[in-house]
Amino acid sequence: MKKDEYYAIEKPLSKEVRKELFAEFSKTKDREIRDILIEEHLYIAEILAKKYTNRGIDYDDIFQVASMGLIYAVERYNPDKGFEFSSFATPTIVGEIKKYFRDKGWTIRVPRRVQELSKKINNAKVHLAQEYQKTPTIQEIADYLGSTPEEVLEVMEASKVYTPQSLDLTYEGSGDDREVNLVDLIGEDEQYFGKIELNDFLGRAMEKFNDVEKTILIDRYYHKKTQVSIAEKLGISQMTVSRIEKKVLEKMRKEVIKSADY
Repeated sequence: MKKDEYYAIEKPLSKEVRKELFAEFSKTKDREIRDILIEEHLYIAEILAKKYTNRGIDYDDIFQVASMGLIYAVERYNPDKGFEFSSFATPTIVGEIKKYFRDKGWTIRVPRRVQELSKKINNAKVHLAQEYQKTPTIQEIADYLGSTPEEVLEVMEASKVYTPQSLDLTYEGSGDDREVNLVDLIGEDEQYFGKIELNDFLGRAMEKFNDVEKTILIDRYYHKKTQVSIAEKLGISQMTVSRIEKKVLEKMRKEVIKSADY
């Protein structure tokens, strides 16, 4: 059957016609027949792709992977074995989707052990919720999986990187602010914290310098003066200023190392 013949037939194709097409494709590997079979069974990829939405990957990407799985299934299907195509195609498509999620679905790469246990935890939640008619506790999940509560908590925390929230996500606010972005709710370091620590360090270090050393340090690195101008101000040679500056910087370096050791 060629494509022009296919489009002339009333859709959807009957079960008998599909079987005939699979039998013909199995013998000839005709590309046009393959394309017809893919188009006829594309609904299977669509149904399976929808089951994996809202898990951190766009539906279009999942559907594309599912469609590739469908192509593999059509090419590998052997009608002589007596299985229905849908029964053969479903695990093939699902396998491709799961493989894609395993490789691409995690925003941050985590150990395979964590990925596999995360899936087991999700399955355990569903099973235990049905059995107990309530949300299972961490201890109940751990007991069911033969694991520890600490390990379950670790994996559940790691699983949050699977479906991260956008910083552009908005919430309804109160008062004059109708909407609040998630980024506005995230704390950030105060810009002056580092300066406070630096000023404290400099203050303690300066206590150990004499007046000449303090003058050279302040004029050189705060007032941005040259060694020559400082030498004229202090009535000493430029070489002396250079020597004192090196000594002061060495003292500062030792203070930094001492502070780091604490």
